Amino acid sequence: MNDTALFFELLGMLVTDPRTGVLLALLVAAAVCDYRTFRIPNLITLGGIVFALVYNSIVPPVWHAGWAWAPAGMLLGFCAMLPMYAMGVMGAGDVKLMAMVGAFLGFHATLQALLFCVLSAGIAALAFGLRKRVMGPMLANAGGAMRAMFWSAIASGKPQLAPGSMPSVGKLAYGVSIAIGTTACLVAQQFNLV
Repeated sequence: MNDTALFFELLGMLVTDPRTGVLLALLVAAAVCDYRTFRIPNLITLGGIVFALVYNSIVPPVWHAGWAWAPAGMLLGFCAMLPMYAMGVMGAGDVKLMAMVGAFLGFHATLQALLFCVLSAGIAALAFGLRKRVMGPMLANAGGAMRAMFWSAIASGKPQLAPGSMPSVGKLAYGVSIAIGTTACLVAQQFNLV
């Protein structure tokens, strides 16, 4: 199959599966809002979660998907990002956005999307650090956070990081990374790369 046919097959996926089209539209809206204001409206995230839960219960994505398919993905997306929110690294909108992605994709695909999102965020952080010339302080903050969590884990048995314990080098719109990572994951899945 040539590249043109594969490209049109990918576009056809948007038409044949409304689940993917709605997810991509919501991700674009969330990325634009997050980039402009560093906030992701609840209308996007919670509305997307409700749509995904209802749609996936009415039209199961795969024949063996039970009622817990979408909630399991939603909980995975939520729980995977919650520690970052607790440390003050990301906002609540980012956590809800990943929960929304999980509700659309289910547990297994959400695991893959999380990996793509982490890679996307890492690349964005490196680009930000190089562009703003704050790579040294950014790496120092990361090292300081790791040391603080290590020593607090030894002292109290659980890793803790005091919010605001390190000076900020700037803000990243993590919703953009979630949108790019999830889209890249969907494209990779479509081309059977993952």
